Amino acid sequence: MDAHFENFIQFYPFYLSEHKTKWCRRLHFIGSTFVLLAFVAFLLSINWKWLIAMPLLGYGFAWIGHFFFEKNRPATFRFPLYSLMGDWVMFRDILSGKVKF
Repeated sequence: MDAHFENFIQFYPFYLSEHKTKWCRRLHFIGSTFVLLAFVAFLLSINWKWLIAMPLLGYGFAWIGHFFFEKNRPATFRFPLYSLMGDWVMFRDILSGKVKF
């Protein structure tokens, strides 16, 4: 049975439950950091390759975390928009100390 969420507020606790291992969370954080750096590199260089690199960096690190450490299927496959939002909310929550790094 597939879960159904009315809004992101309902989804986020599920999202966090899919990121229980510290290595999965850390890889998400590293990937998101590289996405931000790639975006800055794009803005400074206007080289479109940096935009292409952004999803590869973000999802590459995240999916390694899921497949090798969390041993689950990324929520991106079922909830792409909420999952993307969750990546950035978790990134903020790690920075603020609300979610353990």
